[in-house]
Amino acid sequence: QAPESFPPLRNEAAVQVLQGRMKGIQGHCNSCYIDVTLFSLFSCTSVVDSMLFKPSPLCDRNVQSILRDEIVNPLRKNGFVLARSVMHLREQLTEKGECSSFTNAEKDPEEFLNLIMHQILGIEPLLRLQSGRQKEQDCYCYQIFMDKQEDLVVPDVQQLVERSFLSSDLKLVEIPSCFIIQMPRFGKEYKMFSKIIPSLELDITDLLLDSPRECCVCGDVASLECS
Repeated sequence: QAPESFPPLRNEAAVQVLQGRMKGIQGHCNSCYIDVTLFSLFSCTSVVDSMLFKPSPLCDRNVQSILRDEIVNPLRKNGFVLARSVMHLREQLTEKGECSSFTNAEKDPEEFLNLIMHQILGIEPLLRLQSGRQKEQDCYCYQIFMDKQEDLVVPDVQQLVERSFLSSDLKLVEIPSCFIIQMPRFGKEYKMFSKIIPSLELDITDLLLDSPRECCVCGDVASLECS
């Protein structure tokens, strides 16, 4: 355990601490869904660190301390987290949630995020989406859904997000404080893409609802949008 707080890893420090054998979060008993989610959320960014310090009684202090002292701080300090620490968290999630299989079954990352952010830590939804002119929907992450497209062989995240939003007729109602994106699903038998290039920056200008944008013909503020 590491009860003192450590900042997220940056640049050369991230490479030095996280690269190599016995680095990252140790897997055990179908833990991949939670391992990769925790690593993505906390190793190199502080954008959701409010989860670690949200005051009581608004959240479950036991789950919060396990997350902070047994997983996040050791990951940032040593670049390694033991499987038993993640299992400790999974046992608590099983007790607090309505699902009894968090300790042994493979889950969807979205199910884990909804449970820990909403039910256990009481965090407000991070995203507000609108499909067409239907009612707005709040959520904690966005999962990319799209049909196989032959012209995308090795896509980047920017392309996937834009095409997924277009195919689902989705818009962001507002600029999100944190944009958690789940890549297209794949299993042992089928992978939609063999590789996806991370986009180090994400341009959401065209994904925002009713935001002023430049006309591609005359350069003035656009009044119409063609999908």
